[in-house]
Amino acid sequence: MVVRIALGLEYDGAKYCGWQSQANGGAIQDCLEHALQKMANHTLRVSAAGRTDAGVHALSQIVHFDTLTTRPMSAWVRGVNANLPDSIRVLWAQAVDARFHARFDAQQRSYQYLLINQPVAPAVMAGKAGWFHLPLDIGAMQFAAEYLLGQHDFSAFRAAECQAKSPVKFMHRASVVQIGNGYLFDFCAGAFLHHQVRNMVGALVYIGKGKYKPEYMETLLASRDRRLSPPTFSPAGLYLTGVGYDAMWDLPETERTLNFGCLV
Repeated sequence: MVVRIALGLEYDGAKYCGWQSQANGGAIQDCLEHALQKMANHTLRVSAAGRTDAGVHALSQIVHFDTLTTRPMSAWVRGVNANLPDSIRVLWAQAVDARFHARFDAQQRSYQYLLINQPVAPAVMAGKAGWFHLPLDIGAMQFAAEYLLGQHDFSAFRAAECQAKSPVKFMHRASVVQIGNGYLFDFCAGAFLHHQVRNMVGALVYIGKGKYKPEYMETLLASRDRRLSPPTFSPAGLYLTGVGYDAMWDLPETERTLNFGCLV
């Protein structure tokens, strides 16, 4: 009998070409499927809640796969982890209803961006955080972030190669907090456009350094023109931190928060 299993994942994306499977096998999906197939003893495909880009990390990526093999849930965690590189880990496994789909049943996604703000780029956090050398105005960035809340056409923050059917998204949460010598940008929406978070962070940083007033965020949204937005920020500091689902699926923890305090 075919069983559908959901997994919660954590990974460091610095060494990978992104989530989605590639011909050269250098994607996170390729590593996970290889490890799962060793446990299942048959070929299988994994579907994820979101396709993170090259260099982007995840604290809580949710996936599902179908298998004909009966194993205890602990085997889909410990056994699979034994066949994964250290930079990818299965956090939990749970059998789910055959109707469950990690991507299509996701109601919202959460991302956090970690930015180190100091004159010299950090060595220890290389690949784990973004970096900006000039002083930033936290008040200006917080003010500007409020313009992102609610439903908007986010075309001004959309990558040219984005394949989303519509640029209109509803932003549930958009905030910036300062802790130590860094900043944590926090976003939650039903879905995001390609490079949207990194482009929004870039705009907020330009506002923070004084290039634009906070009201420029409203101007960007109204323009719907990517050419008017600042450059796309580095993927190094971006983390997929959660995926929201209806309680009917009774999944384990699907939302986590970056422990910013231990990193700066």
